[in-house]
Amino acid sequence: MPLSKEAILEQANKATKNTLMETLDIKMVDYGEDFLIARMPVTPRVHQPDGVLHGGATAALAETVGSFASHIFIDTEKMFVRGIEISANHLKSVRSGFVYAKATFIHKGRTTQLIDIKITDEDDNLISLCKLTTISLPKNK
Repeated sequence: MPLSKEAILEQANKATKNTLMETLDIKMVDYGEDFLIARMPVTPRVHQPDGVLHGGATAALAETVGSFASHIFIDTEKMFVRGIEISANHLKSVRSGFVYAKATFIHKGRTTQLIDIKITDEDDNLISLCKLTTISLPKNK
């Protein structure tokens, strides 16, 4: 029996304990048939010295949501996911509030996945546009 949306989000959020995702307070907040959305607060802990969201924190958010999206759509009993390439174009600065990352698939292959990730602010302004390539590899038994 497939897991509910709530169960999938709960599992994803539990997996972030003692990781960079917990440090950045990244939370998975919505999930659908072809997307996953994560949220990150914009506070001084993710700022550059001049008080705006650091591009590295944005890239970490993008890689997190994209990798989790790939992870959700594979057989995790047999496979694991790794990010192999990420690109990010930062378009607008943010000083406070939350940013949201929505990951959608461009390509969902058996081995490689290509994910489009749009980072928006609370007013749905596009902050960054990212692209992530992941690879699904077999687990050693």
